Amino acid sequence: MPIVMDDLFSAARVPEKLGPGALFLPGGAAALQEKLMTQVEAVLAQAPLRQLMTPGGRRFSVRMTNCGALGWHSDAAGYRYESCDPLSGKAWPPMPEEWITFAQECAAQAGFETFCPQACLINCYAPGARMGLHQDSDEDAPESPIVSVSLGVAAQFLFGGTSRTKRVRKVSLLSGDVVVWGGASRFNYHGVAPLGVDMHPLTGAYRWNLTFRRVTAEDSP
Repeated sequence: MPIVMDDLFSAARVPEKLGPGALFLPGGAAALQEKLMTQVEAVLAQAPLRQLMTPGGRRFSVRMTNCGALGWHSDAAGYRYESCDPLSGKAWPPMPEEWITFAQECAAQAGFETFCPQACLINCYAPGARMGLHQDSDEDAPESPIVSVSLGVAAQFLFGGTSRTKRVRKVSLLSGDVVVWGGASRFNYHGVAPLGVDMHPLTGAYRWNLTFRRVTAEDSP
């Protein structure tokens, strides 16, 4: 698959369309970074990070956890959402109300006025960790977008099309950047290149990613 190696947004960090229904919001969460990380720590105290396995038995290089009414999980039984943390048997920590409001505001900027997230996936990238190109297709709410927030060490976000053969663009994501994709771009392939070795005053050597999703239809609880 062709990858465009030029960073399209290195010169002018302004909101930019990545495709129909897809919007890059540089610095969209810049003012909230410290508070977001404090709230992440509170979630981790209840639902620690874990390194999940694919159904085929391969471990993800990214560690993760969840908050909200539902949480994403993967094991030999497949990819799915669970209402309780499989490690503790307890409900996932509640999603902070400010997170819901913020995700809704970001979604609205991309034209999705009714977005109401049910899950926030919290991913932690150590140096060398990556996320291969994939589609977010475990949700039953195709009308709802994905809202993704980056915190800490910079990363290269790969954003492709609806098939693996489509052109893939590389976007530099700095701490506080936000990407929203939905509509015709909702099932675009996307991923994260291996994280480089770097340090950030907020997160040390790590990159954190908050991914807000609607799992069931908008008229569901």
